[in-house]
Amino acid sequence: MTNNWNDIKNADVILVMGANPAENHPVSMKWVLQAQEKGAKLIVVDPRFTRTAAKADLYAPMRSGADIAFLGGMISYILNEGLYFKEYVVNYTNATFLVNPEFQGPGQLDGLFSGYNPKTKSYDKRTWTYQMAADGTPKRDLTLRNPNCVFRLLKKHYARYTPEQVSAITGTPQENLLAVYQLFASTGRPDRAGTELYAMGWTQHTVGTQNIRAMCIVQLLLGNMGIAGGGINALRGESNVQGSTDHGLLFHILPGYLATPGAALTDLKTYVEKYTPKSMDPKSVNWWSNRSKYVTSYLKAIYGDGANRENDFGYAWLPKLDEKMDCSWLTLFDRMFQGKFEGFFAWGQNPACSGSNAGKVRKALAKLKWMVNVNLFDNETGSFWKGPGMDPTAVGTEVFLLPACSSVEKEGSITNSARLAQWRTAAISPLSEARPDAEIINELYFRVKKLYQLQGGKFPAPIRNLTWNYGARDARGKVGKVDIHAVAREINGYYLEDVYDKKATPPKLIGKKGELCASFVHLQDDGSTSCGNWLYSQSYTQKEGKIINMMARRKNGDPTGLGLFPEWAWCWPVNRRILYNRASVDPQGRPWDAKRAVIKWNPGKLDKNSQQPGVWEGDVPDGPAPPLAEEKGKYPFIMRADGMGAIFGPGLVDGPFPEHYEALECPLPENPMSRQRISPTVKLFHEQGKGAAEDIHAVCDIRFPLVATTYRVSEHWQTGVMTRHEPWQMEMAPQQFVEISEELAKLREIKNGDKVNVSSARGKVWAIAMVTPRLKPFQVAGTTVHQVGLPWCFGWQYPEDGSGGDSSNLLTPSVGDANTMIPETKAFMVNVEK
Repeated sequence: MTNNWNDIKNADVILVMGANPAENHPVSMKWVLQAQEKGAKLIVVDPRFTRTAAKADLYAPMRSGADIAFLGGMISYILNEGLYFKEYVVNYTNATFLVNPEFQGPGQLDGLFSGYNPKTKSYDKRTWTYQMAADGTPKRDLTLRNPNCVFRLLKKHYARYTPEQVSAITGTPQENLLAVYQLFASTGRPDRAGTELYAMGWTQHTVGTQNIRAMCIVQLLLGNMGIAGGGINALRGESNVQGSTDHGLLFHILPGYLATPGAALTDLKTYVEKYTPKSMDPKSVNWWSNRSKYVTSYLKAIYGDGANRENDFGYAWLPKLDEKMDCSWLTLFDRMFQGKFEGFFAWGQNPACSGSNAGKVRKALAKLKWMVNVNLFDNETGSFWKGPGMDPTAVGTEVFLLPACSSVEKEGSITNSARLAQWRTAAISPLSEARPDAEIINELYFRVKKLYQLQGGKFPAPIRNLTWNYGARDARGKVGKVDIHAVAREINGYYLEDVYDKKATPPKLIGKKGELCASFVHLQDDGSTSCGNWLYSQSYTQKEGKIINMMARRKNGDPTGLGLFPEWAWCWPVNRRILYNRASVDPQGRPWDAKRAVIKWNPGKLDKNSQQPGVWEGDVPDGPAPPLAEEKGKYPFIMRADGMGAIFGPGLVDGPFPEHYEALECPLPENPMSRQRISPTVKLFHEQGKGAAEDIHAVCDIRFPLVATTYRVSEHWQTGVMTRHEPWQMEMAPQQFVEISEELAKLREIKNGDKVNVSSARGKVWAIAMVTPRLKPFQVAGTTVHQVGLPWCFGWQYPEDGSGGDSSNLLTPSVGDANTMIPETKAFMVNVEK
């Protein structure tokens, strides 16, 4: 989230698209309803009339997979009607930047951007660059009239997205489209605020990243970024998804979103040079210019005294990715399916049900030599070898179950969607043989380290040099019990030497050796500081000798009245509750909306640090520099090298502007927008007859004429491992079901409660038909398109009698987003038969 849960109440208009908070994030609806009580309007765009839609002031149905067409139409409407916030757009976005005159878009190249190579299925981005001035900064046209400026290119690109065309693609009636556009575009004024709430309904598509980019463009045009009641707000599907991502869960990042090194980057200097952006503009903060401080401090945190200048701070010990190496979920299981892995840790997950194309996943598990299942309960993954279609005598995989305790049985922190890190104490001790994850990792670490010590190995240094100062050690040197507070303090970071502010005269002591770091502003790249994750520096800190766990704070004061609650837990970065909040003020530092002032510049108040007049009041600002209009003022989007909100986004692999492409499996033989049916840079596991039969997909196939999507339900958690064992949960939602419209039910002679088979090109599940008016047929490109929906919370393993059915992911395809490879489970083709 750019903003936070509480801040939803500050919005005038709330757009829910790609999410269903009333059912999947029910606590969040408290803030939506509070906003409505104050006069806010709720818009819901969804293929189904959900429980969230039941509370909406305006509902618009839309076919799954057509989000970019819908949002592209909104962008076109905002531009054509002149409803954008011009002062914000000109001063705070790259709309004024001049692009290479050789750049061409899909309107000129029939669905492609300039530079496409069909052999590599990738773009040469040389025409996606900016025209540069003599001082090394992008050329700008503040009048927004130059045909090569981003603003004009944007308008040209989305001129094709007329209401008639968008309606034909999405199935949304034109009157609904225009009503949504008019209401949300009304927030493009200083005294109005609009926010957007999304979840997996946007991300799990081949164009998932671009779905979100399209909404970012909308919000930048309307001036809704950085303000109270605004932003782009991801509703995470679990209370610590944000935290796990922050701490390097994904293969391509280290903790704090530092890039995982590539094998070609042989030393730390080369790594830093590659990943540190440069800016010649004195008004750009370019915060990532501090990358060397963050990565060096990270190396000191994990390798301690073993990391020094002489050995490049242990950089060589970090794992490296080969060039273009893809270790994403779909690729890992594809390699496993090919027999390229011997072992697998399934830690707190159930891929036999949660993985897209679950039938392939289950076959892949059978090709392992061993698997360790770390979980609260046995599940479909741990028992895959005796599941449907499996011959246990033919499976050679040895499976181990390590019982883990639940979240209420262990102490530690979670970081929720709002970037809010909250400390939790244990309610009870772990039951039976179950252990906290940290204890299991601790046991593994010392056993693996001992094997390296006794037997050697090809590359023992990364393991043998790790620091592990997480508790008292026994006679063997092993940590007996992990002190989770010690882990948190290592993440925050320490001053390893006395650290001085060398810009001051004389140099000023800002950190004493051995103390916890005050914030990431103090981190150094000379080895004098350590920090396990720069974003979390300040989360567990020290003031006047007193150690303070900032995440454990529970004061509920709200001095701004906006719901920021600055002393409730701790929010990264540096307790900032609304990101890019310098965009909430005009270039002079005055709030666009004084009634919703996130921060404001007080030019007469003395800054206690610099002893100079001028200080920000309110939320923690995005940097202490004065407002943009002042001589030393800075642009608001500090994490970007140019300091501007990116309407033109050349960093993505599939285009600098979002463009509508159909899902891999769709009901249309062609893309109504161009001859390019699907995203041209998407990776296909089965193409032109090549690839495993398990990866086959069907397009406009009469055997599979229905659009399908998957979703969660309130009654179950994820794949149901923690809820299908609870009889009261099973009583409320006992078995797999499929929602179908009354019109489709009539065509297929299916009645509510009938048992039906749902099939795709990859698999089949039985389900109970839920005939409902919540789904209606769509009129798409002159044809009637029916859509169905299934939850993904069931599996064969429990209930033991099989009465719950099996996972809907047996139906979903092996294809992912062009940028992130997140699987496309929200739009695919199926059939439903009695």
